[in-house]
Amino acid sequence: MSLSEIEVDGGGRIPVIVDVFGASAYGDLPKLRKFVQEDGVSLSQQDANGYYPLQWASLNNFAHVAHYIIQHGGYVHAVDNVRQTALHWAAVRGSIAAADVLLQNGARIEVADVNGYRAVHVAAQYGQTSFLNYIVAKHHADFDVPDNDGRTPLHWAAYKGFADTIRLLLFWDTFQGKQDKDGCTPLHWAALRGNLEACIVLIHAGTKQELLVKDSAGFTPAQIAADRGHHHVSLILSNALRGHDNCWKDKGWISRVRDIGYAPILFCIVCVCTIVFINSVLFASNLLKVTAVVGLWGWTAVSLSVTSLLMFVRCSSKDPGYVKTSGGIRNNADAEGPLLTTDLTNTANWTGNWSQLCPTCKIIRPVRSKHCPTCKRCVEQFDHHCPWISNCVGKKNKWDFFVFLFLGTLTSLIGGVVAVHRIWTSIPALQSEESWIHHVVFQHPGAAAFLFFDFFILLAAGTLFLIQAYQISRNITTNEYVNATRYGYLQGAHGGFHNPYNHGFVKNCSDFLIRGYTDDGEICNKLPDSNHTP
Repeated sequence: MSLSEIEVDGGGRIPVIVDVFGASAYGDLPKLRKFVQEDGVSLSQQDANGYYPLQWASLNNFAHVAHYIIQHGGYVHAVDNVRQTALHWAAVRGSIAAADVLLQNGARIEVADVNGYRAVHVAAQYGQTSFLNYIVAKHHADFDVPDNDGRTPLHWAAYKGFADTIRLLLFWDTFQGKQDKDGCTPLHWAALRGNLEACIVLIHAGTKQELLVKDSAGFTPAQIAADRGHHHVSLILSNALRGHDNCWKDKGWISRVRDIGYAPILFCIVCVCTIVFINSVLFASNLLKVTAVVGLWGWTAVSLSVTSLLMFVRCSSKDPGYVKTSGGIRNNADAEGPLLTTDLTNTANWTGNWSQLCPTCKIIRPVRSKHCPTCKRCVEQFDHHCPWISNCVGKKNKWDFFVFLFLGTLTSLIGGVVAVHRIWTSIPALQSEESWIHHVVFQHPGAAAFLFFDFFILLAAGTLFLIQAYQISRNITTNEYVNATRYGYLQGAHGGFHNPYNHGFVKNCSDFLIRGYTDDGEICNKLPDSNHTP
């Protein structure tokens, strides 16, 4: 392209457009008209590098210029030296408006260059997720087509590490087990480059088979990651391989307990501790008679224990806020795809954040939701998956979980104080010369066992209660707190942390305690579009 530049006041530079290529590249339609209508310059000629004006206009998304070029002799099917069309160039920068003009004027969506790259490959190579969604959903481009080396758009997105593009392709049910000429799957390519997030997305949406596939050299994705020094990726892939063993008969009892969760164990521990407390602390024959005050506090602890068990069962069995699914979605040539038929201005469904796509559940999940790999469901306002209640903590059961932690902490504290008081006041009556600890262990083994378990319950429940209370006061979930850098809506204008859901201590706490959750609908309008571009 024959462009020169001149200095202007202030140290900036402005282009001097001397031909149709410069006018097309910079979207200067008046000058383009002058070159064509007054000077008689042809719009079907190539520049010194073999590129056409239509390609420059499409690259920079000047749809009106592209339309003018086509109407005045520009050939929409023209190819450059590597047989790329203007549509290929539009895919580089995600120029949807220009692509729309090209396709309306007969551009072929499936045309390939010398490498077998179609527009879908180029869009995946440059992470142009919106462009890819446009040509797949509206113009029914083949999103699973291989290039000359057998690599699909998913291969390229995994190699470049564009997690959003991977989510979209998996959302459309692309086959992630496809192998290229070297026997590599998309997971091989993601592992090769050490793209951690890309690997995680592929693992969650895939099966054990993709983890076991070997390339032509005999390496699995985990082995390739280890060989290239990406040990964190190799570790995740190895752990995922062990976790994908879903055959019950091949599992030991430890794995079976892990699948069920630890809720039955915790329930039994609390029940046993309550019974031991009654028998070995309140009704112990070798301790002093229970006074009215001690008895009141003791039975208060028992009552709180029973209430906490009821809350435990409630938050363990309650729906944490599963997002409803509508079944798998396949490419349909007779209808537009789900993303284009969804009203993207409806903030209840879409905020412009591609991480809202769940490639496993095939849904557009609300913001702040997350797919739980243990429950295999998407959960609204996902906080974390708690193995001790064998359930996720989310929008619909977080209040129950918080109350359970509060009751558990209070019960353990009161029960422990009562037990220590009962034992301490009984030592002089026994006239023992032993140390206090030795006396408790050997003379009151039931009370000692209770204090042992009660200490760990108090420590665990109290710590979780304080953490949850702090996060509720800031209106942030555990998942968001731990993975803040992964969510665009938690990034401020200058890249620092910013929580748009924090309305202040009083309102955060009052909203949670009254409703049990925070309504995020009003906030979604203010969330930035986190879709990245190269």
